[in-house]
Amino acid sequence: MSFDYDLFVIGGGSGGVRAARVAAGDTGARVALAEEDRYGGTCVIRGCVPKKLMVFASEYPDLMEDAQAYGWDVKPGGFDWSAFQGRLNGELDRLEGVYRKLLANSGVETFDMRATVEDAHTVRLANGDTKTAKHILIAVGGRPVWPDLPGAELGITSNEIFHLENLPKSILILGGGYIACEFACILHGLGVEVTQYYRGAQILRGFDDEARGLIATEMQQRGIEICTGTNILEMSRDGDGVRVKATNGEERVFDQVMFATGRNPNTDGLGLAELGVELGRKGEIVVDEYSQTKVPSIYAVGDVTDRVNLTPVAIREGMAFVDTVFKGNPTKVDHDLIPSAVFTQPEMGTVGLSEEAAAEQEPIEVYATSFRPMQTSFIDRPNRVLMKLVVSQATRKVLGCHIVAPGAGEMIQLAGIAVKMGATKEDFDRTVAVHPTMSEEIVTLKTPVRTA
Repeated sequence: MSFDYDLFVIGGGSGGVRAARVAAGDTGARVALAEEDRYGGTCVIRGCVPKKLMVFASEYPDLMEDAQAYGWDVKPGGFDWSAFQGRLNGELDRLEGVYRKLLANSGVETFDMRATVEDAHTVRLANGDTKTAKHILIAVGGRPVWPDLPGAELGITSNEIFHLENLPKSILILGGGYIACEFACILHGLGVEVTQYYRGAQILRGFDDEARGLIATEMQQRGIEICTGTNILEMSRDGDGVRVKATNGEERVFDQVMFATGRNPNTDGLGLAELGVELGRKGEIVVDEYSQTKVPSIYAVGDVTDRVNLTPVAIREGMAFVDTVFKGNPTKVDHDLIPSAVFTQPEMGTVGLSEEAAAEQEPIEVYATSFRPMQTSFIDRPNRVLMKLVVSQATRKVLGCHIVAPGAGEMIQLAGIAVKMGATKEDFDRTVAVHPTMSEEIVTLKTPVRTA
């Protein structure tokens, strides 16, 4: 049977674009890609990239205060949201253009419309056309979850935060994950009065307890109000604001309410379940270690599979798919020991197991230090940082590394190499410190603070 294409990709985010252009460019496969929104996906358009640029913008008030304390005659003015937003939109347009050019230069045919799956080898486009392909790759990503509560339509999610006409004077953020905490820090830095509600006992569930505890303390010291054990019961319009009734008995009015209560895969209405593609509880596509579904011709990568929802992981999965299907080199994606960063203020960088998870697995030693770094202690700022290693007693391998500090994301990328290679505590000890730096503490931790 002849097909229109060797590969049809549904979804123009990081994973889908990488798979499409490498399959076409490296192997000469006939490839098409359909995207109903903007090219670049969540990461480029409404996630990592604009968020990180907002992080940079939000750090300047502290930097200007520090500059004054260091003797510089600088005067902070007000933040011009519209000027920043204009530049941000220009950058996102540029990056989307880069993605489109990469696809075009690789020979990928693109369709700027929604596509659904008709059968194991057929895709239906929104204009009614059908296209056939030997292989179909689903890379449609995920979307923010809207909570089921009265008045929820009055809130926004992380998708809409970049498009606000004006910054609110006050905002309530519902959620305790990394998206909620990052935007709490960003908006506070931009001058918004921030309150955060989280139903759990401590923010950043799943991360190392000591690390997330320090981040919570630092956020509160900066002026962010964190209310744990608290959820929203209902919301209603109150003038230009939103009246919120909470489980802690309070009723308060905020200019804006943002939901950061998780994300679900974008599989609704794609026609997958009808074909026999297995979907999980949240709608995620169930795949094997080669990203293949129960229907042999259909594969899926990225957040739509709900494995490890990080952009570089989606790209790795896309590359492994091409190696497996088009290069004759069956390749599994290694989801173990993936470094990641949370861009709160201060940042957290983490790789491997938390102290709690490691202790459940085997006897461990914990090496940790928390201190005021030179740059801020010099000007009497109270900010603290954390450097922490979790070590196996039996093998001496570093099972986890956790850093809470400015620039932690940059540090953990390099520490991640050592941990991924199986470095032992003694390997860290043999490494000469770079002085004076915060990160030198990672190689000078001589005595365990506790065992478990």
